[in-house]
Amino acid sequence: MIESIVALIGAFGILIPILIAIVIILYLVPIPLWVAAWASGAYVGLTTLIAMRLRRVPPHTIVTARISAAKAGLHITLNELEAHFLAGGNVVRVVNAMISADKANIPLDFKRASAIDLAGRDVLEAVQMSVLPKVITTPRIVAVAKDGIQLVCVSRVTVRTNIDRLVGGAGEETIIARVGEGMVSTIGSAANHKSVLENPDHISKHILSKGLDAGTAYEILSIDIADVDVGENIGAKLQIDQANADKQIAQAKAEERRAMAVALEQEMRARVVEAEAEVPRAMADAFRQGNLGIMDYYRMQNMKSDTDMRETIAGKTSAPNDGKPAA
Repeated sequence: MIESIVALIGAFGILIPILIAIVIILYLVPIPLWVAAWASGAYVGLTTLIAMRLRRVPPHTIVTARISAAKAGLHITLNELEAHFLAGGNVVRVVNAMISADKANIPLDFKRASAIDLAGRDVLEAVQMSVLPKVITTPRIVAVAKDGIQLVCVSRVTVRTNIDRLVGGAGEETIIARVGEGMVSTIGSAANHKSVLENPDHISKHILSKGLDAGTAYEILSIDIADVDVGENIGAKLQIDQANADKQIAQAKAEERRAMAVALEQEMRARVVEAEAEVPRAMADAFRQGNLGIMDYYRMQNMKSDTDMRETIAGKTSAPNDGKPAA
């Protein structure tokens, strides 16, 4: 019994390394993938598959992309596919984009497709946009005509991808900004808002004539004005604001003149008070010099008293007395 157990343990000791060796061989040598590539006409050697494993390149991704390209009639080498994968690209998406471009008669080689993919753009979506153009709806653009009426416009821009300018070309944001700038310029140069409402196609024609797609990754096919709404009367508001500003300036100037007049009046009164303060001194000098006698002084005092009495009486008779006789 013990001898049989020892023999069984020895058999397992021999079998386990054999199983581990088989698993390692099957991992390094993907036989099913090699058979699929050979049957599809895109033959890949076993040593090449083993080298992919050692280079940490997934053989299934590379071989599947090569089979798809071979079935579509495209010649792409394994080295190109591996180099693009190691550079961080999406091999399957690049191959699918090349197949779509080939079916649509769009010239696109692997070098340009891989460059577009590595630049961070979706190469498959770019090819699809070349076949089926995309419609970009601009936000509400506000512009003012020469008569001061505000217009709010929305346009739809139909674009398709320009493969030649996709690498390094500007994106959708630039297209929207340029179209908005063209709309503001066109509406601002219109004589009045009615002409814009009557012929909105003039806006699109004027914008298209400027070549707004220069330097972008897209080609503008058409610009259609979707909606034009009449906004506020900006010209009237500006005139009202200007009139209020002029009014405030005039009021400030008038207040300045009034303050100067009050100051001048106070200054003149101060001079009168100052002159009146010199009268007693002049009288004293006149007494000392003999130019004024005591009788002259009394007569002057009597005249002053008489004048004060007359002013007092005149003030009482002129004041309202509610119909009663003056005392």
